[in-house]
Amino acid sequence: MEQSHDKLVSLVEHYFHTYYESLHRYAFTILKDNDQAKDAVQAVFLKLWEKRSTIDEEQSVKSYLYTAVYNYCLNVKRHDKIRDRYTTESNAIGYEEGNQLVGKEVNQRIMGEITALPPQCQLIFTKSRFEGKKYATIAAEMNLSVKTVEAQMGKALKILREKLGDLIVILVIIFS
Repeated sequence: MEQSHDKLVSLVEHYFHTYYESLHRYAFTILKDNDQAKDAVQAVFLKLWEKRSTIDEEQSVKSYLYTAVYNYCLNVKRHDKIRDRYTTESNAIGYEEGNQLVGKEVNQRIMGEITALPPQCQLIFTKSRFEGKKYATIAAEMNLSVKTVEAQMGKALKILREKLGDLIVILVIIFS
């Protein structure tokens, strides 16, 4: 059953006003970070907005929203854990005594590959990885959709994995 555009807009607005605060508190209990919690809820409402034409008022939108926030928060925590592990490992490799030259060469190679990314990919990657910005923030700054930012990050990571894959093997051989 197709609903009118105006009704869908007011329905999403209603859900936003009804559930935003409680979803934010829920996300904050998981993430322990106010900005990350806001980003989580905004991303979920953005997804709801994108799917507004398929909203079924008979099903529990509240349940969908809480589940989506929970899953988004788990992904954020997983991403943070991977980033922290990468940072720890990078620092260990790059700054151990005697390994500074190798660390410098590795860093130069990585930065060279980042610089070689397509311009939009490079900018989005830099904002995310070096400035620590969330996808929603980058999307707002660059006037893009969050999906576009996600796609560009995926493209950047795929290119970097392809270009730097041999680097991992070399580092394992050198430091094992």
